Amino acid sequence: MKNSAADKQLLYLQVYEHILSRIQRGEWQTHDKLPSIRMLASELKIHRLTVFRAYQLLKVNGKAYVKEKSGYYVNSPTTESERELLISHPRTENRYKNDISEIQRIPAIYQFSQALIDPNLLPNLFLSDYVKKVFDIYPKIMGTYSTVQGDVELREVLIGYMTQRLKVQLSADELLITSGAQQAIDLLARLFIRPLDTILVERPTYSAALDIFRAQGARFLSVDITPEGYDLNQVERIMKDHHPRFFYMNPTFHNPTGYTVPASQRKQLVELAERYQCLLIEDDAFHDMYFDEMPTQSLFTYDTDGWVVYLSSFSKYVAPGLRICTIVGRNLVIEPLITLKSLVDNGSPLVNQKLFLHYFGSERMQQHLHKLRTALQIRRDIMEQELLDTGWKWTTPNGGLNLWVELPQSISVDTLWEMCIQEQISFVPGRVFDPSGDMNSSIRLCYSFVNEELIREGIRRLVKIAAHLSG
Repeated sequence: MKNSAADKQLLYLQVYEHILSRIQRGEWQTHDKLPSIRMLASELKIHRLTVFRAYQLLKVNGKAYVKEKSGYYVNSPTTESERELLISHPRTENRYKNDISEIQRIPAIYQFSQALIDPNLLPNLFLSDYVKKVFDIYPKIMGTYSTVQGDVELREVLIGYMTQRLKVQLSADELLITSGAQQAIDLLARLFIRPLDTILVERPTYSAALDIFRAQGARFLSVDITPEGYDLNQVERIMKDHHPRFFYMNPTFHNPTGYTVPASQRKQLVELAERYQCLLIEDDAFHDMYFDEMPTQSLFTYDTDGWVVYLSSFSKYVAPGLRICTIVGRNLVIEPLITLKSLVDNGSPLVNQKLFLHYFGSERMQQHLHKLRTALQIRRDIMEQELLDTGWKWTTPNGGLNLWVELPQSISVDTLWEMCIQEQISFVPGRVFDPSGDMNSSIRLCYSFVNEELIREGIRRLVKIAAHLSG
């Protein structure tokens, strides 16, 4: 996506904050000379005038001083009055956006944009049984908070589950419960990203994560994800040459493509992370939504030095309203995340955690998962059947909620989307998932949110509209 005029106008503020963060990290000490305007502009691939404006702001705010015919130098530590000036300075406006949320808010009968489970497939009746049980067991539950890190009882249960899933030894102190995966991603972004920091992402990738990273001022480097995984040579070059703060990845039943990175690459990715000291954020939201075979082992399993942070969300397939996700990582990551979460919400709702706790360990949970996998596989098959005669291209996913479809060049995806919305059909254009804003021939179709009848009718209508556009 192209930067707006407002984005460009305020880029110098991001450069300003980027320089400050590097000073705070100790890259430049008091009275050290800052890079020349030409050098920093070349490093950040921006116009020299933008760097000049950032340097001038550093000077005005007392962060840097100028030696004539020599350049800019780091000033002595910030005073209280200077801190107040910095806080009062205009920040980046309108930097918060969520493209996919805007699409999903548009009403549609044939809703193929929502990567959510059809509420009729969720264990609503079972969960209602647990509500009374929880209030009987914990009669004062509404009168207290959860601990910030998460309910101790739930963390103990989840650590047992994670130890078995990940095949590594863990303690309850190495797990943080968040209000859904999106909060987990946001906390990690706040912890690790400073303005103009470089991060590595997949192309395409989860749209909301891109928007969260953009809001923190991140700059993207991307590596294509394919049915065969990544180009590891490209991953290594990026890590070696650019030292990204982290690599955000969704390697199992990837959103939006449905691809799964093969086991043969996973250990190598962890080795690259260790060699070049690049944190891997492994977002594993769809692990339990497999169809024929359980997915391959997590990257976290191969990590011995704390270079992988693992996110596991349960919201998608148990109850989205409970918003339960876990971050698994070593203490150097978990401890500052706990502090950050205490500032955000002081802990996820305790009632939700207790409800999830008592349902999660039940036999009903396993029965629900088995039925859900079957229902999702049927819906995937129906969607594929309706697309068979189109000549469109996709790779059949072995799990997850989405079909990633490549359309012929003769069809404008934006025009198709506009016409489909008029007919109450919703999907997500591929460019929303692309950090570069391209991928103009791809779309994401979710087969999980509407029933079989609506899938058949909605896809037939979509195909008819597309045929009209291609002449």
